[in-house]
Amino acid sequence: MPDLVLVIGNRNYSSWSLRGWLALEHSGLPFREEIVWFDEDPDRARRREAGPTGRVPVLRHGDVVIPDSLAIAEYVAELAPGAGLWPEDRTARAAARAICAEMHAGFPAIRSSLPMNVRARREPRDRPRDVRREIDRMTAIWTDTREAYGRGGPFLFGRRSLADAFFAPVAFRFRTYAIPVEGEAAGWMETILDLPAMRDWAAKAEDEGHPQPAYDALP
Repeated sequence: MPDLVLVIGNRNYSSWSLRGWLALEHSGLPFREEIVWFDEDPDRARRREAGPTGRVPVLRHGDVVIPDSLAIAEYVAELAPGAGLWPEDRTARAAARAICAEMHAGFPAIRSSLPMNVRARREPRDRPRDVRREIDRMTAIWTDTREAYGRGGPFLFGRRSLADAFFAPVAFRFRTYAIPVEGEAAGWMETILDLPAMRDWAAKAEDEGHPQPAYDALP
């Protein structure tokens, strides 16, 4: 089998890179990383060399180039069918795909107002109405999914799945910006932030340098 190569951006800021990386980590498949530092690629030339969209992550597998985190997740799930990346139950699997798609396409206010910044810690503050509305929807997804499908373990669907990978960057965001979370949602956040893979990602984000002042200045 050709080598799997995942092109990612800065760990501190690149939420989509984290999603693709967690999918591969969970799969158990060997892969190697290539990092494109955002401050060294202001015109996206290196990212366009990696994939046609000029964004990360990009998965390369021989001649196959996959430039989208959700497509990467599906591809990896097919490469590693025994890894349990999607729930076994058909109804739960459909629910997992639905919330991953919602995360993939939605939540523009959270993305713009609460960008991922693993190293930062902010004081609690009032957020605009559109951000609060999306925070409420986010925590409802976590709570409702845990209540409906989470009886078999501490993750969204009991056992760890791609759904956890897709919402993991939001756990970093909520920690950074001191967003209050309660109940089942808080339990899931604690579980995902304590994963060895997440702690490893956070430790490397702390040490990588390459600051982005525009993001670091956000309150």
